[in-house]
Amino acid sequence: MSRRRQIYEGKAKILYEGPEPGTIIQYFKDDATAFNNQKKGTINGKGVLNNRISEHVFTLLGQIGIPTHFIRRLNMREQLVRQVEIVPVEVIVRNVAAGTLSKRLGIEEGTPLPRTILEYCYKDDALGDPMITDEHIACFGWASQDEMHEISDMAIRVNDFLSGLFAGIGIKLVDFKLEFGRVWDGDFSRIILADEISPDGCRLWDMKSNEKLDKDRFRRDLGGEVEAYQEVARRLGLMPDEGAGADTVLNFADAKKARGPE
Repeated sequence: MSRRRQIYEGKAKILYEGPEPGTIIQYFKDDATAFNNQKKGTINGKGVLNNRISEHVFTLLGQIGIPTHFIRRLNMREQLVRQVEIVPVEVIVRNVAAGTLSKRLGIEEGTPLPRTILEYCYKDDALGDPMITDEHIACFGWASQDEMHEISDMAIRVNDFLSGLFAGIGIKLVDFKLEFGRVWDGDFSRIILADEISPDGCRLWDMKSNEKLDKDRFRRDLGGEVEAYQEVARRLGLMPDEGAGADTVLNFADAKKARGPE
């Protein structure tokens, strides 16, 4: 496929003009960032794995009636998606205390939450994606009340489905982020799920060992990032099994040692 006009480059993806009006080509990079872009690196093959994982998850969500921007995967690193007007509100869905929630509230990481929490952040890299409330969203017109009801309802449905999907392969869905966009039909718009769902934006822990299978391995210098992403893909049936069971836990330190220095 010939390279088309670049529209935008973010931390993990590049967006190109699509082949038809109203479409975008989403290219998944190997770049890794953390702490609002303060830490940068590369996870070789991450883009390929995230493309496959996100395709798989979005396809399954579409089958249960969640409207998404996903159209089809084009190749190892690219997928065709619908062009949307991104709502500048990032939704964080939390099932278990971890990350910034544990730091802010002094709750031990790994503590199951009595109920799922939805948090909202204003999408602005320069500001560090600050946390906001429904009042901020309404005051500044980032989304209407009806849109936020749709977004929160959809986020809970996605969480219910993904929690079951990952539990079935021995993975605990600790928390994850979602982005939504508007698609327009004349003067009317509707909300659909956008961006990606992958180990980049989810905290995924092995149910038996609590081994981290996500980008926290990069954030916290744990090593074995590639192996963790591969393990998630393997358990989802997207990579050859090679005789391992669904509850097999890789020794990430040994895997990194065997791979040699990067």
